[in-house]
Amino acid sequence: MPQTVKGVIAMAKGEPVTVTDIVIPDPIAGEAVVAIKACGVCHTDLHYREGGINDEFPFLLGHEAAGVVESVGEGVTDVAVGDYVILNWRAVCGQCRSCAKGKPQYCFATHNATQKMTLTDGTELSPALGIGAFCEKTLVAAGQCTKVDEAAPPEVAGLLGCGVMAGIGAAINTGEVGRGDTVAVFGCGGVGNAALEGARIAGARTIIAVDIDDQKLEWAKDFGATHTVNSSEVDAVEAIRELTDGNGVDVAIEAVGLPQTYEQAFYARDLAGTVVLVGVPNPEMKVELPFIEIFGRGGALKSSWYGDCLPSRDFPMLIDLFLQGRLNLGGFVSETIDLDAVEEAFHKMHKGEVLRSVVTL
Repeated sequence: MPQTVKGVIAMAKGEPVTVTDIVIPDPIAGEAVVAIKACGVCHTDLHYREGGINDEFPFLLGHEAAGVVESVGEGVTDVAVGDYVILNWRAVCGQCRSCAKGKPQYCFATHNATQKMTLTDGTELSPALGIGAFCEKTLVAAGQCTKVDEAAPPEVAGLLGCGVMAGIGAAINTGEVGRGDTVAVFGCGGVGNAALEGARIAGARTIIAVDIDDQKLEWAKDFGATHTVNSSEVDAVEAIRELTDGNGVDVAIEAVGLPQTYEQAFYARDLAGTVVLVGVPNPEMKVELPFIEIFGRGGALKSSWYGDCLPSRDFPMLIDLFLQGRLNLGGFVSETIDLDAVEEAFHKMHKGEVLRSVVTL
């Protein structure tokens, strides 16, 4: 029987979100219903509310979540009722040209649940990133569920579902930070601090945090930053060179999504160094760089989509590191809130007052 539960809905562009009843259908083949235990408030949810993703309102927001599988559809074998899972928006197909090459982390045909969740009047909902987890229960593709050790509290485990994984993966997977490397991260919000943490885990010896906010730079020290640079006070590129014997860093990670900071990252890297873009730019933005500099400096310019992660590989590994005390997931949680506090959490996030507000149910 379909279930009626509470969920956070964005009805129209720019309007405050509301908590209302939504209908969750029983799962069919390839689907699962998950009882949500916690879900982080991510910038992407705010982008949905503001119409920055698409205009397919109303949206069921929330996607950075952990919970327990309540029921599964026919033929589902990867997860079972009672499994403790992190939800992901990269349910790999296993059949596309990327999967066929043995690179499922770049799957070009990721999928979501076939059925739609609805309002009680039958209006179909668009779940954020195919998940929609600011609710008591949600319907997803079974491949969007990754089983992890239930010893990890849901308010920290769920953060791997988006921002923290994006940042850690930008450093470890995309940037391939190695032992003894030097790294600079531009932007010290949730994703940027996760990139710092990823660089620390990978064994970088010099980890430079760059931001214009002194509070964020203080937070960065908790996630592995060995040095901080306030780019509103000094030339960030020159400051980074001074900290790296005049050379620049091996890996420069841009976690803001602005042309200005991308240009700083480009010039702050050493010859043959790597630039990683993990900040999400506005579609209208453009970057202009001297072509000879792109050629002459060598190295690599990379984009990192979801930290180039493979959830089945990366989520359990990172949860193990957390349980061993080697990954500071708890440091990202600024506060836990109820469903009806999501709109207020958006304001706090926009003002830079929190790293992550996390809805707990």
